[in-house]
Amino acid sequence: MHDQYRKKKTSFYGDCCFWPIVVVVFNCVIVDAPTIMALPDWTVYALCIASVCGGFYICRVSKCARISAWKNSRIAKLMARTEKPLFWIAYSLYTRTKLGYIFHKRQIKKARERYPAGHSKTQPTIINGIKIIPVPILLDNYSYVVIDTASNMAVVVDPADPQPVQACLEEEGVALQAVLCTHKHWDHSGGNRALKRRYGSCRVYGNAMDNIPGLTHPLSDKDTIDFGTRLHFRAFYTPGHTVGHVIYLLDGRAIGGPSSLFSGDLVFLSGCGRMFEGNASTMLSSLDTVGSLNDETLLWPGHEYAEDNLLFAAEVEPCNVVREQKLQWVLQQRGQRLCTCPSTLAEEKQYNPFLQCHSQDLHRALGLQQKQDEDWTSYRARVLEELRRRKDIYKDR
Repeated sequence: MHDQYRKKKTSFYGDCCFWPIVVVVFNCVIVDAPTIMALPDWTVYALCIASVCGGFYICRVSKCARISAWKNSRIAKLMARTEKPLFWIAYSLYTRTKLGYIFHKRQIKKARERYPAGHSKTQPTIINGIKIIPVPILLDNYSYVVIDTASNMAVVVDPADPQPVQACLEEEGVALQAVLCTHKHWDHSGGNRALKRRYGSCRVYGNAMDNIPGLTHPLSDKDTIDFGTRLHFRAFYTPGHTVGHVIYLLDGRAIGGPSSLFSGDLVFLSGCGRMFEGNASTMLSSLDTVGSLNDETLLWPGHEYAEDNLLFAAEVEPCNVVREQKLQWVLQQRGQRLCTCPSTLAEEKQYNPFLQCHSQDLHRALGLQQKQDEDWTSYRARVLEELRRRKDIYKDR
């Protein structure tokens, strides 16, 4: 490989996939967002396809990189790992271009039309004067409004759609102090800037590695964030789903109750997020962070995935009695479109297969054995990788 290509391969701008994105951004600049929002779906998709094809044509004509450089690029390795290159092109467009935000706005519009009152019915949980309100947004996301009722201070976690979050704040009559954002994906961060504009003193927290929209206060692993005397959060750096994903733990000691974990797309009820920007070893380390927390901790995930996750867990562990009991409860809840949050980490450790990569029963169910020269952590990461692969197949079938 020539030196010029060796230097380029470590940069996103050296990847061939960058040039189709340039063309898409160029189209988005020429065709403004309101115009695109008004177009029918097939027109927008045609624009995306034309942009990508045009970008690759430009790339080929200009010979921006050789095949050897492409094979060694980070994006190519991700594509090879999943064998779905078109997905990774779409993912790059979604996370790195204006087109991603436009797509998010369209999803908000569709969700509001389909579920005018939200996809699920929720009830607040009150723990010694701290009120946690799940706010259903989009088709299956949850934002969370956390209120200290004694001081009327509030923070919000992952406000993808600012409209229902603002409605909740106004109904409660509280002042928004901050946004706690778990990661950059628009279905978790799409409302950051709008809320910051609406509430001038509002701070936006997140990890700088993730390019969080509207970020004002970058966080590192185990940083603490305090609001008044009772809202004490600790951020944990948990990469894997994205490179800068963080989770937020509300300390229960200050309020004399259980702690609450806002897990974004790291952990769900009986599930975990996809490994878009990390490998199994990275994700395992992040899941171990969750596993180290107190069993009484309440889990508040970023999506309503409980039913699908438990049905998958039933295929992996058909004889798990605790999982079967939870599944029957979830089916009853979802039959009435009721929220399934929160669970507890004690529960999750009994039926969430992604928190059981140490389990011999799970190893046997997956048909895996530790190799003679394989250390325990590497073996557990291989178990997680196989489990996630099967979950992806289960979800796509």
